Parts: sequence; structure tokens; C-alpha cells
Amino acid sequence: MRIFHDWRELPRDARGATVALGNFDGVHLGHAAVLRAAHVARPDAPLAVLTFEPHPREVFRPDDPPFRLTLSAERADALAGLGVDLLYELPFHPEFSLMPAEDFVSAVLHRGLEARHLASGQDFAFGHRRGGDTAFLAARAEALGMGVTLVPPLMDAEGPLSSTRIRRALQDGYPERATAELGRPWAIRGEVMHGDARGRTIGFPTANIALGRHLEPARGVYAVTVRLPSGAQYRGAANIGRRPTVNAGPESRLEVNLFDFSGDLYGQELTVALHAYLRPEMKFSGLDALKAQIAVDAAEARRRLEGVG
Repeated sequence: MRIFHDWRELPRDARGATVALGNFDGVHLGHAAVLRAAHVARPDAPLAVLTFEPHPREVFRPDDPPFRLTLSAERADALAGLGVDLLYELPFHPEFSLMPAEDFVSAVLHRGLEARHLASGQDFAFGHRRGGDTAFLAARAEALGMGVTLVPPLMDAEGPLSSTRIRRALQDGYPERATAELGRPWAIRGEVMHGDARGRTIGFPTANIALGRHLEPARGVYAVTVRLPSGAQYRGAANIGRRPTVNAGPESRLEVNLFDFSGDLYGQELTVALHAYLRPEMKFSGLDALKAQIAVDAAEARRRLEGVG
């Protein structure tokens, strides 16, 4: 998959695609349905996604807590896995937000991308003050010779599937629900940083990863799988939170113990996928009590991960 950060002066072979539009946070099963609809409409054209970085909410509401399910690199990997050929990841900033909806359709989609067909969810909105809705998109795009497919939300017994619903499931401590709606386990990707090495002293060395701009799920202990840059995968147990027993710091972080692994992970980028929530974060009377509970957690994580590749 090729990635472009501007719609102007694209190479000839990066134009003329069928283009799915949206933020694609999480790249969940509803997003996959939009991609399928785009491909079915014009199977002869390359499949492309147009999205934005950062997410517009990060620009308009910078003081909000981090909420992203997938950051840029993770989103790109997920889209590539769904067969996307071209990713137009346009920089979103205050100046871009002033672009009228008409210019977005005519200048970006029509003249810039030379899109053959467009697909989006029914709630897609764009342009200055979200002045363009899907009715406007359909009318203007078709007048310019671009086909449009509007995809209804994917529904189940709980209602429409959405990124908001997946965020809520993770914040409530139900990673299995997120897995069902994403089509894969939700993961945090980040670089291993130096910690206080306390885990090593009690027999459970951990890799420490900052949550950064990721959504913070329910604090506590999880059964996880960890993918290394080499592609090797390990099972493990992870704690997400502020570690009240040893250091009630102001920021939550992820600490993961990889089972049956020895080696130096500092500076490496790990992908930690959450499979099951084992217990909430809690404060223990001391390191001995913490060590005993970690052993219980590790045993339970191994049990919950049986059969997971």
C-alpha cells in the first residue's frame, strides 16, 4: 500500500481510484463494510482510502483526553490488511478545516484524486463547519461524474457498530467485545522505555510502554499477546494503570511481562494486543503481596490464552 499526504500533483498511477472516505479510527468491521462496498462498485479501479491526520477532534478539542483506537501507523497497517492499495492521509489543521465542502469535492476528490467512485458511511460530514453531508456529497459528486455509494451502519443486537461503542467496551473492561467488533484484538503499539526495573527484582521483568495518544482502557491486568518487530509473538500479562503499590504517578502506562522470553527490548516497538481483562488495578500492602498476586495473574493469563496463536 502506498501512502500520500497531499492530493495535489499525485502521480498518474495514484489517481483514478475508488475512494472510501472517513476517519477510520479502529478500522472496525463497519469500516470493512465500506471498503467492500467501494471495491464492489468499481472492482476495476484501485481501492483507496482518504482520511485525516490528526483526527479533527484532536485539532478542535486539544484538551480532551486521548481517545484514538488506532494511531496513524496502526491504522495504515489495518487498512493494508483489508486490501487497500492507496492511502491518502491528508494533514488536518485549522487552515484545512476552513475549506468549503464544495472545494473538498471539486478540488480534492475530483481534480486532485480524479476519483472514479466514492463510498462512505451515512454519517460522513466534511468541509468548513461540517457543511457537507452525504446528500451534498452524492449530488455534487454525481454532477462531476463520480459515482457514490452510501453504506448503512453495520448492526447487531446492540445497535449500530461504531468506534464510540468500541471505545466504551474497552473503557468498561470488555476487550472481548472490542475484538468481536474490530475483527481482531485491540492493541497498543509503542516503544519500550526504561522503567524503574522493579519488576526484574521481584522475578517478573516488564517492558514499559507509554500510552501516548491511545485511548486508556480500563485500568487493571490483562492477558495479552505481544508482537515484536521481528514478527515473533509471545503471550504475556500486562498491567495498565498508575501502579499504586509502588508509584502512584500522574500518568498511566502499560507494563507487560512476556512469558518464556529473555532479552533486551529497550527501544523496540511492541504491539500489545488485549485478549481478556483479569482484574482491576489495586494497591497491595507491600512487594511480597504484589509478587504473589502477579504469579496468580500470570497463571490465569496463561490459562486464558490457551489456544491463542
